Amino acid sequence: MRKRAEIEPIAELDPEEAARDRNFVTALARGLEVLRAFRVGNQPMGNQELAEITGLPKPTVSRLTYTLTRLGYLSYNERIGKYRLGSAVLTLGYSMLAGLTVRDIARPLLQEIADYSGVSAALGDRDRLNVLYVECCRADTAVTLRLDVGSRIPIATSAIGRAFLAGLPEQERGFLMEHIQRRSGAEWPKIKEGIVQALDEVNARGFCTSIGEWTTGVNAVGVPLRRPSGGLMAINCGGPSFIVHRERIEKDIGPRLVRIAQQIEASLVRR
Repeated sequence: MRKRAEIEPIAELDPEEAARDRNFVTALARGLEVLRAFRVGNQPMGNQELAEITGLPKPTVSRLTYTLTRLGYLSYNERIGKYRLGSAVLTLGYSMLAGLTVRDIARPLLQEIADYSGVSAALGDRDRLNVLYVECCRADTAVTLRLDVGSRIPIATSAIGRAFLAGLPEQERGFLMEHIQRRSGAEWPKIKEGIVQALDEVNARGFCTSIGEWTTGVNAVGVPLRRPSGGLMAINCGGPSFIVHRERIEKDIGPRLVRIAQQIEASLVRR
């Protein structure tokens, strides 16, 4: 059995790999995959939709949604025959967020740069091949994407995701890039080029950019955030390209975000 300290979150759920791991509980993993299918802004979903998203057989999904509903993790609307997340999920999520001291430290600094830039800023952690927002701040006048705490964005093409990759040790980054390549298909050469460029940018300037690469018309800058415990997160600032154009990101917002990351890291050390 692997030591507890050596257990790391998986990059993707590989059924064949899971089947070879005698300590891996497949039934539990499938139930959690059903819960993960519900994303921020999603409408309620039925068993057929959940089966299509998760790739699980519909009869399996039906048993899982029944069990999760009985436990309070899903709520069933009998009138439309669909499910939404239940209150028990909130208990888990808020318990996790409440334990993140880094959120309390980062929030005022992220709000400051959001107000200054006129867009939004966020703190994120890795969730498989995505970055999960655990804090998000906006300027009052911001014209931004509809992203908030709980939103997931791709690690390979977003500024915050690339910053996270750049902050990882080489071996861990290589592990993730293998999975990104597997998922990317024909897009991999272009995606790899963007990641390699981000590594060079972080090494040279402390931040990396995504200029319309994640979403057309959206520019962003990302910076790795190292925690005293050895954990890694990342922060970003970004929005519509007509507000945060490339020159402004590279000469102004990027360096400011690096200083904010340094402030957060210093405050974490003092805690």
